[in-house]
Amino acid sequence: MTDAIRNIVILTGAGISAESGIDTFRGAGGLWENHRVEDVATPEAFARDPSLVLRFYDQRRAAIQEKLPNAAHVALARLEAEWTGSLLIVTQNVDDLHERAGAGRVLHMHGEHLSAWCTSCDIRSRWRAPLLGRPPCPACGARSLRPDIVWFGEMPYRMGEIYAALREADLFVSIGTSGAVYPAAGFVRDARELGKRTLELNLEPSQGSFLFHESRLGPASELVPAWVGEMLGG
Repeated sequence: MTDAIRNIVILTGAGISAESGIDTFRGAGGLWENHRVEDVATPEAFARDPSLVLRFYDQRRAAIQEKLPNAAHVALARLEAEWTGSLLIVTQNVDDLHERAGAGRVLHMHGEHLSAWCTSCDIRSRWRAPLLGRPPCPACGARSLRPDIVWFGEMPYRMGEIYAALREADLFVSIGTSGAVYPAAGFVRDARELGKRTLELNLEPSQGSFLFHESRLGPASELVPAWVGEMLGG
């Protein structure tokens, strides 16, 4: 199969970072680290209780900076470096573990913890410090910074680029995703309708497993390096 593949689009989800100690988005009972999603991940929640939301994301921002990439992140960075065709990593994750593993062609469709968005001047700034104290925007000075995270009810970033890459791809790979959050969950169907090969690497079957040509189950830190080895010829 690899002989016919030149262009690859890879979608990664929470499962690839879980082995680095970053919690998946929804835990038992639909909670995210003991918070209802509706209380910390919607524009309405931010308008209602900005301090709660900012405190929550400040904690997440600090926590991810203490985590390290795992073998799956490292393997994808190796694939990017050695693959002779085009490769794009589209991630639903808001951590920077792909980048710290060495990947450069990464598109964060749901935003990034290490970025702050000024709603006054619409400038995004790299950000590692807390936002709870409402610090000024580095660009305009307004105290209008919020987490640069796509909340429920908001449009994911750079969808045009993603669909353009899917149209040019020969292979679509989904790694560590639940298949429950759209529009990312629909990418496999889009890829199939475009005649692309599709592969799932996941701890357990996703909601869309039946749509993939092939589904391999197991930890990402084992499956991804093995698959990358196959793609690069050993």
